[in-house]
Amino acid sequence: MDPVLDNPRTRIVVCCGSGGVGKTTTAAALGVRAAERGRKVVVLTIDPARRLAQSMGIEELDNVPRRVPGIDSSAGGELHAMMLDMKRTFDEIVEAHSDKERARAILENPFYQSLSAGFAGTQEYMAMEKLGQLRSRDEWDLIVVDTPPSRSALDFLDAPGRLGSFLDGKLIKLLVAPAKLGGRAGMKFLGVGMSVMSGPLNKLMGAQLLRDVQTFVAAMDTMFGGFRTRADATYRLLQAPGTAFLVVAAPERDALREAAYFVERLAAERMPLAGLVLNRVHGSAADQLTAERALAAAEALSEGLTEGVAEDPADAPEPTPAGTSENLAADGIVDRDSGQAGTRTARVAGTGAPTAPSSPSSPESGLPQPASSGESSDASESDASRTAAGLLRLHAERMQVLDRERRTRDRFTSLHPEVPVAEVAALPGDVHDLAGLREIGERLAAQPAAPAPRAASTASPAPSADEPHAERAE
Repeated sequence: MDPVLDNPRTRIVVCCGSGGVGKTTTAAALGVRAAERGRKVVVLTIDPARRLAQSMGIEELDNVPRRVPGIDSSAGGELHAMMLDMKRTFDEIVEAHSDKERARAILENPFYQSLSAGFAGTQEYMAMEKLGQLRSRDEWDLIVVDTPPSRSALDFLDAPGRLGSFLDGKLIKLLVAPAKLGGRAGMKFLGVGMSVMSGPLNKLMGAQLLRDVQTFVAAMDTMFGGFRTRADATYRLLQAPGTAFLVVAAPERDALREAAYFVERLAAERMPLAGLVLNRVHGSAADQLTAERALAAAEALSEGLTEGVAEDPADAPEPTPAGTSENLAADGIVDRDSGQAGTRTARVAGTGAPTAPSSPSSPESGLPQPASSGESSDASESDASRTAAGLLRLHAERMQVLDRERRTRDRFTSLHPEVPVAEVAALPGDVHDLAGLREIGERLAAQPAAPAPRAASTASPAPSADEPHAERAE
């Protein structure tokens, strides 16, 4: 990754992929590494989990870039980080493109408040808007974007267009038309139009919501065309040579299937792809021992243990005489371990005198006897064999995971051999500080150098009728 980060022509790096594959960590690690190699970097995250702030030692991120402490600035670089506040970004757009009175009317409108807080596609659209704002300020020479978490990675590219289409759609234009006419003509047109439309729209939207929408579109009249214009401008920015897309995935079937979709979409849209980052890849220092051999060795050890513990008839305890309880011998009551050794009522035959008590160390005492050296050695060998068999089975499970991940990766690379793949080994714990981010950056840098990002000339061929698209990258 260093050639991409060190290239001064690279101005935007977009980390994209499905949710839960490590996009936020990857984006943060790239930002730290680029800053410590001399770039002025800002990392824009849209992940509301705030993991980026925690890993960078910042108490909280907001809609304003914050300087990250603890970065080695000896090379002249610096790092800032921010988290998208989509409602605040929408408010800034309104305030920047309207006068104070109109801006206040829009910001207080109930329909606008719902639209800006949770309308489908608003988060992705505002991510595009914020990216365009950061790029136009020209304060940083590298912007790293952590795309929004979503069910589908394609939402990042599709949602802004859907929102723009809504804001420029026929219904909005119909509601805006009276405001464009203005004066009495506009009010007359509004009265005639609403007399025809109010019945169906009231049933569809509700009377109060319809009034809120009419007030909203009247106030936003001068801004509607700007939404689509800015979205298109940012989309062209993503297609420019200074942008590099990194598709982030885990070595799992669903994640790599989503990555394959995204690679094909980027190729179709002629967007520059730098490569695939494969996170949380498992490894083993003993991978020459296959899962089959490990399981066979574990079974052999287990069979040896079974044979070793087979009962010897000579060692079997003598049966208890009929008619006595379990703690009765033929000559009286026998104490348990905690009682007095020997018997209480046994007498010497013919004399009536009590017998001498048994020594606690004698077998007749009823107490546990110390194991002989041979028995102790056998027990130690049995424990060692059981431990070895357990470890061999764990190793076999690990090797099966490695084989499954390797097959999944190979399916992806066979479909997209032109895409460089950087693998990041799974860490024993979560990344929660700058040291962990540096380690991720070093692992990314240790991969083979990726070629300069470029847009693919053609998209990957569509699957045949008997090969469903969803099964192309298992």
